[in-house]
Amino acid sequence: MQLSDLETPALLLDAPKMERNIARMRAHLAALGVSFRPHLKTAKSIDVTRRLFDGAPSDAPRPVTVSTLKEAEYFFAHGFTDILYAVGIAENKLKHVADLRARGCDLKIILDNGDAAGSVAAFAASVGNNARRSADGGASNSTGNPAGKPVPTLIEIDSDSHRAGVLSESDELIAIGRTLGASLAGVMTHAGDSYNCTSVEAIRAIAEQERALTVRAAERLRAASLPCPIVSVGSTPTATYAGKLDGVTEVRAGVFVFFDLVMAGIDVCKIDDIALSVLATVIGHQREKGWLITDAGWMAMSRDRGTASQRVDQGYGVVCDEAGRPIESLIMSGANQEHGIVAHRSSVAADTPMFPIGTRLRILPNHACATAAQHGRYHVVSGRRLAVEALWERFSGW
Repeated sequence: MQLSDLETPALLLDAPKMERNIARMRAHLAALGVSFRPHLKTAKSIDVTRRLFDGAPSDAPRPVTVSTLKEAEYFFAHGFTDILYAVGIAENKLKHVADLRARGCDLKIILDNGDAAGSVAAFAASVGNNARRSADGGASNSTGNPAGKPVPTLIEIDSDSHRAGVLSESDELIAIGRTLGASLAGVMTHAGDSYNCTSVEAIRAIAEQERALTVRAAERLRAASLPCPIVSVGSTPTATYAGKLDGVTEVRAGVFVFFDLVMAGIDVCKIDDIALSVLATVIGHQREKGWLITDAGWMAMSRDRGTASQRVDQGYGVVCDEAGRPIESLIMSGANQEHGIVAHRSSVAADTPMFPIGTRLRILPNHACATAAQHGRYHVVSGRRLAVEALWERFSGW
């Protein structure tokens, strides 16, 4: 199949670029002496995930991170058993968690408050009581969790005031740990504020802050005679530029597999490292405005405008020719649901090349996670070749 055979819009994945991105990250973290727990929320594909572990011995651990229980179900069904569900747990999901664990999935969860910790502790106790009653010939254990074993739970640490988490020096940290009791398995953080950095030096500083605060939280829990075997940190920027990871047991990162314009905008990658793009077709002209109209709107690219606050605003994406070569100063400047607007970033109408109707263009995404989520499969390509080498299915939803 050739790119010219595809109905557009279509999601393209440059496999050699992806493989280089993976190899670079794995080598960097191996040199720092930490375990790698890649995040699969961007890929949502077994074909991509297998490449993350290429070359590893068949019996080597394959720890992974997910953002939904649907992802946990999918990757467990494909043989991945060591899974961290890295979104704060809601009580209504505990039965699902327990069911996965009963089927042999070593699923771990996270939380950052006493209420959630109380729910986890109460759930573990109720499951234990059900199991004992079942053993005595009484009510059965409807949750399926064997013998009421505690669910391994990590406390999320706020290492940069970006999103969720408890402060490493807070009394709440110790209180949550005591509430969890035997369920306490460690601490974790996500340095999401690294996405807002404006220099590599700033990312390195955030990476060290992320490490130091999370390790400090672990030290405080241990000093209070509470278990803390796992110390988990991660974001693609901080994983890329971390200089040392003393006290950390594992690193999580996900978007590095594909990269995107936001990562390029903070010097975490180069434009040429971006492995994901959307193939679109020119379907109209608005010459007086300097617009090319394509069939790839925000339903194909997403509404993400993550580069708007960066040094260079890339609109909804950088425009490339069909072979993936960026076209100088041409961006996707606007988006309707199924219509994309391509224009020169100067906004001067005469500067936009009026490619013929039917021209194929590739658009590099601002946010790989959001763009990939709009599509049901990857059309796998290799470099400048115009052939589709494989079709890899992906999934979405909860």
